[in-house]
Amino acid sequence: MAGGGEEKVKLLGTWASPFVLRAQLALSFKGVSFENVDEDLSSKSDLLLRSNPVHKAVPVLIHNGRPVCESLVIVQYVNEAFDGSPLLPADPHERAVARFWAAFIGDKLVAPWHKVFTAKIEEEKAEWMEQTLAAVDVLEGGLKECSRGGSFFGGDNVGYVDVVLGGAVPWVYGTEALSGTRLFDAGRVPLLAAWLERFGALDTVKAVMADIPTRLVELAKKKQAEAAAAATAGDC
Repeated sequence: MAGGGEEKVKLLGTWASPFVLRAQLALSFKGVSFENVDEDLSSKSDLLLRSNPVHKAVPVLIHNGRPVCESLVIVQYVNEAFDGSPLLPADPHERAVARFWAAFIGDKLVAPWHKVFTAKIEEEKAEWMEQTLAAVDVLEGGLKECSRGGSFFGGDNVGYVDVVLGGAVPWVYGTEALSGTRLFDAGRVPLLAAWLERFGALDTVKAVMADIPTRLVELAKKKQAEAAAAATAGDC
């Protein structure tokens, strides 16, 4: 850890957030010990509200009493503030390319994917899923570009884009379990399918994710049942 000594690192988050998971992965790949603080977003703590007064959202990294907000900013901060294998390449152009694909994941993949689960009409869900799958197809090319023949976006080692996309891995499995849609299908995107297997098999990843995919499916099924019950009650 940069600076050595008794640095205090705390992460405010919730277990079901892919953005929090990004921060957890970054810290874990850097070998940083941290306190994981689970927030109740229906009753946000004073610490969260003080630490992120603008968005009042998780994740928030608190390093020696100083907060850092927003998942992409946190991952880059962790890369710069702590020792360990770098997540971003040294070459400025390669860093720019990595940041481009990280932004693409958020804007073109995660955003429509989220709407698949929030849309009320089946036609809208299908449209958002089509956009999500189109983004996955484009990301296949991004992996080829960034990996340069290696196993990960970072080449032979896990890098910034791996961590950013890695935060969504439980939702890849959850989507398949809930809808049967395989986002990283080997027949369509073989590089991403292989990446998913390799990344998920890493000890660091398994330790961070634990039972999150199973819990996500259980939570989604519970919400679906509640929504169905509410709709039925409304018809009475």
